[in-house]
Amino acid sequence: MAAKDFFHEIVKRGLEKYQWIVTDDPLELEWEDVTVKIDLGAERLIAAERGEEKIAVEIKSFIGTSAISDFHTALGQFLNYRIMLEVNEPDRQLYLAVPLEAYQTFFQSSLAKTAIKRHQLKLIVYEPIMEEIVKWIN
Repeated sequence: MAAKDFFHEIVKRGLEKYQWIVTDDPLELEWEDVTVKIDLGAERLIAAERGEEKIAVEIKSFIGTSAISDFHTALGQFLNYRIMLEVNEPDRQLYLAVPLEAYQTFFQSSLAKTAIKRHQLKLIVYEPIMEEIVKWIN
């Protein structure tokens, strides 16, 4: 069983504060002989006529010794998970959750900004001490 990210429960509580219902912890997807586990699956009612909004969230802490190495791992997972979602749950949007400090530093670099734009990453920026979601980036 894969270890949960250091900030897993913090992001989960942050989503719940904004009326998201965590439906999967983790969200397990299979395609042929490949199985992946995305950290969280969640949904919420957005309006009676529009139905439910569904997301999958891959949580990253960026507390390793190298932000670029952490980013390589996060980006690779994100791209593979997005393929798995397209096959298994095409109505669910994938987000990468990153801590505010990493967003304010590494994610402001030209490399990160270009990768985010090119690969159309959706981000959730969270503040770990307050257990708050501070920004959604689509």
